[in-house]
Amino acid sequence: MPPVLSHSLLAKLPKAELHCHLDGSVRPETLIELGREYGKPMPHNDAQALREFMIVRDARNLEDYLSRFSITLSVMQKAEALERIAYELMEDAARDGISYIEVRYSPVLNTVDGLSLGEAVEAALRGITRGTRDFSVMGRVIICALRNLPAETSLELARLAVAYKSAGVVAFDLAGGERGNPAGDHAAAFLHAREHDLACTVHAGEGDGPESIRQAVHICGADRIGHATRLIEDASLAQYVNDRRIALEICLTSNVQTRATSTYESHPLRQYFDMGHNVVLNTDNRLMSGTTLTDEYWYAVQHLDFTMQELRTVALNGFASAFLPWEARLELIAKAEQGIAALSTSS
Repeated sequence: MPPVLSHSLLAKLPKAELHCHLDGSVRPETLIELGREYGKPMPHNDAQALREFMIVRDARNLEDYLSRFSITLSVMQKAEALERIAYELMEDAARDGISYIEVRYSPVLNTVDGLSLGEAVEAALRGITRGTRDFSVMGRVIICALRNLPAETSLELARLAVAYKSAGVVAFDLAGGERGNPAGDHAAAFLHAREHDLACTVHAGEGDGPESIRQAVHICGADRIGHATRLIEDASLAQYVNDRRIALEICLTSNVQTRATSTYESHPLRQYFDMGHNVVLNTDNRLMSGTTLTDEYWYAVQHLDFTMQELRTVALNGFASAFLPWEARLELIAKAEQGIAALSTSS
């Protein structure tokens, strides 16, 4: 008999997390402690109250959703804080059944109090390295440029990503408010990354339409698309993306919060999967979305009728689409398949 599909079973399913923001995944307890240490008052001094406050339930759009990040970033200006937050995220990932995670953030936002860009990268890498050792979760970093900052800043961040390519940075990304900030403006940064054999992903189709995804694919050369919620509106582009197996980094809860889709049920994940797209489930921001990766898998069951066999495919897509050497991905896939098989025999 197949195992009974449940939240607890999905917690044990081997999973990869490819779209997780460091500054959106801070523990409320840590926010309070660091706020006291650095003299940065929090909206609440009780962890549960702060957790509830940080979950975005009232956003009208992506920009509203992003406004909460000023709170987490206020205590992410010291190397010690960055290292701690990255380390704790690795522990949280391990508890979530994740064996591989790519943590993304924009180091330019962590330099307010004097950290250099390099110091901001090295601090997070230290936390991830310690977490890998202590929790048996492999972690890597994706460096984000921001759409609302000048193209010259994006190029500087692309150079930063390339400089740390051998130290744990595996890709370059573009995040931030989409509307009015076209990805094409940052083409030089993506050209630099690709010319140095660094993988690229782009947030697109979340806060703007399929034309945003078109720029991400054809101008920026994206290997994966963050969100891609509105790709479904452009049949030709959707076929192009599918044919080239460009992974779609799906984040169900945050897409509902940002009004990229109105409900879980109306999210195009089911359509993408049925069309054969390379879809991967992710949390986006554990704190602001009040979610875990296990939760996201469970929402796919509850609202989009995903079966265990289908979620097995989604989980393996995550390992296959990781920004790692192919040989390393094959090892992760093999281990994940063993773990999935063990779930079936133990139930």
